[in-house]
Amino acid sequence: MKNSPKKSADQHNDLDGIGTPIVRTKLSRLGITRAQDLLLFFPLRYEDETRIFRIAEAPERDLVQIEVTVAQAKVEFRPRRQLVVTVEDDTGSVILRFLHFYPNQQRMLEVGARIRVVGELRMGRHRLREMVHPRVKKINENNPLPSTLTPVYPTTKGLSQPSIRKAVAQAFTIADQSDTLLPSCLTDLGLPSFAETVSMLHRPSSDVDPKVLKDSRGIFWGRISFDELLAQQLIMRKNYDKREQYTAPLMKPNTIEMKTFLDQLNFQLTNAQNRVLAEIQTDMAGRVPMRRLLQGDVGSGKTVIAALAALQAIGSGYQAALMVPTEILSAQHFKKIEEWLTVLGITVERLTGSLTQKERALVSEKIASGTAQLIVGTHALFQDDVIFNNLGLVIIDEQHRFGVKQRLALIGKGANRLNQTHQLMMSATPIPRSLAMSFFGDLDVSALDELPPGRVPITTKLVSNTRREEVFQRVQETCHMGQQVYWVCPLIEESEVLQLETAIQSHEIIQVRFPKLRVGIVHGRMKSKDKTAVMEQFTNGGVDLLVATTVIEVGVDVPNATVMVIENAERMGLSQLHQLRGRIGRGACASTCILLYGQKLTDIARARLKIIYENIDGFEVAQADLQLRGPGEILGARQSGMPMLRYADIERDTLFLEAARRFAPEFLAHHPKLAERHIDRWYGSREKYSEV
Repeated sequence: MKNSPKKSADQHNDLDGIGTPIVRTKLSRLGITRAQDLLLFFPLRYEDETRIFRIAEAPERDLVQIEVTVAQAKVEFRPRRQLVVTVEDDTGSVILRFLHFYPNQQRMLEVGARIRVVGELRMGRHRLREMVHPRVKKINENNPLPSTLTPVYPTTKGLSQPSIRKAVAQAFTIADQSDTLLPSCLTDLGLPSFAETVSMLHRPSSDVDPKVLKDSRGIFWGRISFDELLAQQLIMRKNYDKREQYTAPLMKPNTIEMKTFLDQLNFQLTNAQNRVLAEIQTDMAGRVPMRRLLQGDVGSGKTVIAALAALQAIGSGYQAALMVPTEILSAQHFKKIEEWLTVLGITVERLTGSLTQKERALVSEKIASGTAQLIVGTHALFQDDVIFNNLGLVIIDEQHRFGVKQRLALIGKGANRLNQTHQLMMSATPIPRSLAMSFFGDLDVSALDELPPGRVPITTKLVSNTRREEVFQRVQETCHMGQQVYWVCPLIEESEVLQLETAIQSHEIIQVRFPKLRVGIVHGRMKSKDKTAVMEQFTNGGVDLLVATTVIEVGVDVPNATVMVIENAERMGLSQLHQLRGRIGRGACASTCILLYGQKLTDIARARLKIIYENIDGFEVAQADLQLRGPGEILGARQSGMPMLRYADIERDTLFLEAARRFAPEFLAHHPKLAERHIDRWYGSREKYSEV
């Protein structure tokens, strides 16, 4: 085994010397742009072509290799055109069946030909054993059996397994296989060298127990998992340390303004809110830019914390911006925060895409002049024509709804090369500890883990669609008691058009079913002003029953709404169900969330409904969601800014994750060149994705 490349790693940042130009193009579709990447492109499984089975001894339903002679070959047309080949050895015969074939295959499978066949034996017609579409190789006396197991790689259209195997073999002669971990680290963790690991996983010898190769908890996959987690932690630690290079606006809290603000509230801050507020105030009073993630369950009181953070920035002479993902949420936040802050003489403005050109120009002018001190808005906030006078704090609510570029575009409006805005990101989707360590390790994390006092727990009920009449009866009783109801329509095949049709149909059916109730509707295709008007009617008690799509998922706060019905709940994810459920239970009355489900449930849909039924705590729901789906969707379509993990599993590899987190600062401080090589091995130019 060669542990050193023929040329330095820096000279091989592409696929020179690997395959043909066509193969290199196809490899790039798989994210492989360097010889080094091929070493980290591991097989999905392995096939054993190192031994030959005699036909009589070959097990069924296992992949086996037989060496046989063609006894008969013919094209049949029943039930459709296919090539049927009978092969034999001295112990028996097998049928090979090809539903798609070419003339060159027919020529290779002529009677008398000696071939090796790799495939799965099954019992076919007339109790004859057969293989369907096996791999076939013509042989002669100079065809020795391979000495290693045959790797099977992920691929793309037009890229064959032999082409990938050849490319990997070439990469072993070019790419750097020297270790980026210190011997002491390998010893402490009980891990093998990098060279031994990639050799074992790409070309294992025939005497290796297949269980070793498949065992994700074994030492070889353990080495890969640790390496990947360490690379991720090194990048995040670099980002965390990079903040020290910048300064931020110095914002000290004004205790008099804060007392005035808190005195007007009709509630006391919880202990959790006071703790989190102190953490944010300390960050903003320092010269290092704040990068804090505030996570808290629905209804835990994040909005008032955002308002207090904005008050601290404004009191120090800076503007603050609060960006939210939807028009409805912007209207809710604006109404609530304006009510709190105008008492203190602070000007709050709202900037969204639904404003007229004249309204937008007026708000933009106030932002540019500094008259607007807090601006609540949607994506409109980061457009090029919006210029802030002195932006010092950016608050991003439901941060996973925004892409990295969108967040950076807004943050950049208050930053220059050395001076950076403070950032507070908020999420109502609680993040499990392992996920936070892995993907948000470059941020400081605060958690609102306490709900305001007086909240009555929400009861969740699972009800079959066949019992809709009982649900209608519950809705009628609730509205006659003077309380209000949400009726949420299902998400159908990710289609906004179909969802809209379903919402309109449901609205018509419910209007007929409840002629005496005031029934409203809100959906994504309505004009923003119309949506806002309906929501205001519902908030003010002018609508008894609101039919809605999932546009009401976040930010809607109507204390008098005590029942929510979610149609076809099995079609929704756990996070979405939990967010929707959080729209009720905001008043003093008991609330009920009714999940209507269809008759044909998949296993994963059944598991989701069981989890949401048994858990009301958002952190428990998030943990179960992580185990059910993995981190990708929870993070919001890779919008955390960090590349997704390919091999490590943050739940399975928690100990490696904690070790990587401990090891990264020391590695960067004492072995910076080795750390850079480790990062380059795993991410190369992709490191830039993490700079958020």
